[in-house]
Amino acid sequence: MDWNQYRFRSLWALPAPASEVYRVLGRIEDYPLWWPQVREVTRLDDTSGRLRFRSFLPYDLTATLYEGRRDPAAGVLEVAIRGDMEGWARWTVAPRGAGTLARYDQEVEVRKPLLRRLAVPGRPLFRANHRLMMRAGRRGLAAYLEGGGQAV
Repeated sequence: MDWNQYRFRSLWALPAPASEVYRVLGRIEDYPLWWPQVREVTRLDDTSGRLRFRSFLPYDLTATLYEGRRDPAAGVLEVAIRGDMEGWARWTVAPRGAGTLARYDQEVEVRKPLLRRLAVPGRPLFRANHRLMMRAGRRGLAAYLEGGGQAV
């Protein structure tokens, strides 16, 4: 097992139509408006951007996201990730009742030297840190959608 590789999946039930959720998730430059742990986004061009984020643990991660797949009909947004972690992430958005189910899948290898050195003892904390970030993201996006796209 490579202790620096992670696979995550999160499911978010959201109170808005799938088309609206897809539109909001496709605008990474707006993530700091609703996701507290996404501290900064710098759009590099139409298909890439640099993000800085931090959850509960006292370290920032920086990564550049490159658009890989944007398929509104299938509800898929996928990016390649390079930087403090490398791999990919994918949102899959589908109608669910009166709202939407957004599924987030991510496979990455941590590249940040400090986190690599702490891979074995820190792994449970890193996974918990990610869960906290995702929980806050779901709450923030739900509030943003319920507020008509206003910052939370």
